[in-house]
Amino acid sequence: MHRYLMSHHTHRLALWVSQVMPIVIILLMYVPPVYGYTELGNRSITIGNDSPGVTTSYSVDFTITSGETLGSVDIEFCSNSPLVDESCTPVTGFNASLAQLNSQTGPGDFTISGLSSANNIILTRPASTVSAETLTFAFSNITNPTTLGSFYARIQTYPTTDASGSSNDAGGIAMAINNSVNVSTYVPPYLYFCVGATITNYICDSMDGNTVNFGNLSPDITSSTESQMVIETNAQNGYSIQVTGNSMTSGNNVIPPISSGGSASLGVNQFGINLVANSNPAIGANVQGPGTGTPLTGYSSPNMFKYTSGDIIASSNQASAFKQYTISYIININNNQPPGYYSTTLTYIGMGNF
Repeated sequence: MHRYLMSHHTHRLALWVSQVMPIVIILLMYVPPVYGYTELGNRSITIGNDSPGVTTSYSVDFTITSGETLGSVDIEFCSNSPLVDESCTPVTGFNASLAQLNSQTGPGDFTISGLSSANNIILTRPASTVSAETLTFAFSNITNPTTLGSFYARIQTYPTTDASGSSNDAGGIAMAINNSVNVSTYVPPYLYFCVGATITNYICDSMDGNTVNFGNLSPDITSSTESQMVIETNAQNGYSIQVTGNSMTSGNNVIPPISSGGSASLGVNQFGINLVANSNPAIGANVQGPGTGTPLTGYSSPNMFKYTSGDIIASSNQASAFKQYTISYIININNNQPPGYYSTTLTYIGMGNF
C-alpha cells in the first residue's frame, strides 16, 4: 500500500521600512487572497497498487475542521495542480467512472452520484449538519494513470447534494505513479536422505560404513545388529521410505523372513527388522530429530519384527526437517539350519511426495 500526504499552510509576510530624519514609516504588507472555503485537515489517499494502468483500490480520508451542512463531496483528479482554484487537466489513462464505494466512516449515507465522471467522484447524501470529524472512503475498480509521474486530487465538500455552488472546505493531495519492482525467487524441491551403519547429528557427511555384521549365529541366542538412516524434505506431502531385497541366504539356503510380523523366538528360523527401541533383544532406538514421520505398522512396535521386500517402513504426510531412524535387525536359527556364510543386500529408497 502506498500512502501520500500533503498539507497546505498560509503564511503572512510583513515588512517595515523606516527612516530617522524625517520620521516616515512605510508599511508594506502582503495580504493572501481570501477564499470562500476552509482548508480541510489531515488528508491522504492510499493507492492499493501504484503501477501504471492497473485497476486497483483507493482509500481517501480527510478531516472537516468545524461543523457545517454537508450534502456532497467532490474528489477530482488532475494532472496539472492540486489547487482547486485552477483549471483541471484530466489525467492520462485515469478512470474513476466505474468506481465502487465499498466502505465509509464519518457521517455516512454517502453514495456515488451519477454526476461522477472519469476524472472525478461525486459523493452525495441527504444534506444535514455534521460536526468536525474525519471521513474515510474506500473505493475499488479505479484505473491508475498510464503515464509515470505525479498527479493530484482535489477534495471539496458542499452543502448541496450535487457538488454545486460554493464549497465549504477544500484541500489538495499529490500522488505519483511508479514503475513496480518485481522481486521473485524459486525454492527447488529437495530430498536429503542417507543410510549408513552410523550417522552423527543428522549429517549425512558423518555417515560411517555400509555393512553390519551379526557375528556367529547360534540357536541359543537372538543375533542382532542395527543401522541408521536420515531423511529431510520440503515436499508438501512428506516422504516415504521403502526397503527392498532378499532375506539372508547362503547359496540355496535361506533364513526365512517374518513376513507377517512377530517376536524374536529362539529355535525358530527367522529374519526381521523394526524401527523402534527394543528390550528383547536390547537393540535399536526410537525415532529422533525435529522433523515429522513415524515407522509404519509392522515396524513400529517394540519387540515385534517383520520383513517383506517392497514394504514402506516409514513415512510423513508433510514437509519435514531432519528425522533419524534406527533400523534393528534380528536373526534366529534352529539346530537344523545349514552352516554357511549368510548375507543379503537391502536397499532403502527415500521418496519425496511432491
